[in-house]
Amino acid sequence: MNKFLCEDTINVKNINLWAHVGVLEKERLLGQKFLVDLTLWINMRHAAQNDDLASTADYSLAIGRLQKLSSEINCLTIEHFSEKILDALEELYGAVPMHVVLSKCSPPIPGFDGNVSVGRSRYLHLIMNNV
Repeated sequence: MNKFLCEDTINVKNINLWAHVGVLEKERLLGQKFLVDLTLWINMRHAAQNDDLASTADYSLAIGRLQKLSSEINCLTIEHFSEKILDALEELYGAVPMHVVLSKCSPPIPGFDGNVSVGRSRYLHLIMNNV
């Protein structure tokens, strides 16, 4: 039977970023809009009971770090960009379970006006313990 060790999540939606990511040279030169949604599994019991900011994850740090990363990165794929996002989150919060959805808002594909997303996770195995 699986037992969840941590059911608490911090969810941050629609982090608006401008980054130089894409296969086409003009994408890397001019940049374009991306959106990030992230989920962190953090035990918030102590913070909730005691109104203790130090016992939870300060999500403003994640937003600031991703804004900084997006201004520095220049790469071909959203997969690589998502890896760098996971690295940044791990640097901030350690090896906590996390999931990121990175969306490229206007990929330069003729006749396509949607977006393209990748979803990536780390340490999700830590939220379950086989009992």
